[in-house]
Amino acid sequence: MKCKKKVAVVTGANKGTGFAIVRELCKAKFTGDVILTARNEKLGNEAVKMLKSEGFEVAFHHLDICDQGSAKQLSNFLQKTYGGLDVLINNAGMSFKNDATETFGEQAEVTMRTNFWGTLWVCHALLPLLRPNARVVNVSSFVSKKALDTCSPQLQAKFRDTELSEEELCLLMGQFVIAAQQGNHQAQGWPNTAYGTTKIGVTVLSKIQAHFLTKTRAADGILLNACCPGWVRTDMAGSKAPKSPEEGAQTPTYLALLPEGAKEPHGQLVWDKTVQEW
Repeated sequence: MKCKKKVAVVTGANKGTGFAIVRELCKAKFTGDVILTARNEKLGNEAVKMLKSEGFEVAFHHLDICDQGSAKQLSNFLQKTYGGLDVLINNAGMSFKNDATETFGEQAEVTMRTNFWGTLWVCHALLPLLRPNARVVNVSSFVSKKALDTCSPQLQAKFRDTELSEEELCLLMGQFVIAAQQGNHQAQGWPNTAYGTTKIGVTVLSKIQAHFLTKTRAADGILLNACCPGWVRTDMAGSKAPKSPEEGAQTPTYLALLPEGAKEPHGQLVWDKTVQEW
């Protein structure tokens, strides 16, 4: 039976920044259910158990962002249980370590599948469920801006083009992977970072999605942004990073809880609660 209760979903939330975001939503007394999702059910349930021991009410739902069927199952669950979605934080992502032995082409393909395509597939499954005044946060990175600045002028122009379509962006992301596999990505104007390029994709995708929401649902007050949590001490970023996961969770949580009636930020890259120039 559908309920009118609000619901927030955080992806890749069994540890690190995602786990901290779930905790921050609970501490901020989000007025609804908070659903922690993870690819690994055992780790996801253990994370929920830990939060419950701290007095927070959190539910678990399985989600493998690289599996479109998994995203559809979550969509069906939300539709059936809540009849919609109020907050979506696309936090799930990955990066290879500096000492990874995989070829750059392999790293590009795997990183792109998770960070860009996975985020895109989750959005395709869940954005149609957004209720009025919903908030969407796509976790990108300041590395996306650094990577953009090292692209050729032609690629920079494309990634800054406000008329770029989702289909065109997908083609560009595919072209990067092919160039990386062929070993001539830099000669074609691409940066020498797989992670950074995937996050260019996430930032630009967020701008395209926000533009689409403005065009199709202007009166609904939905806000969608990309954000950078900062360099956070996680399994992915390592122990030398300056920010704690709790500090990294501040900007995503701030964007997820923008008050009803707020008009901005929307379609922006936000870092330390501040809009960044793209």
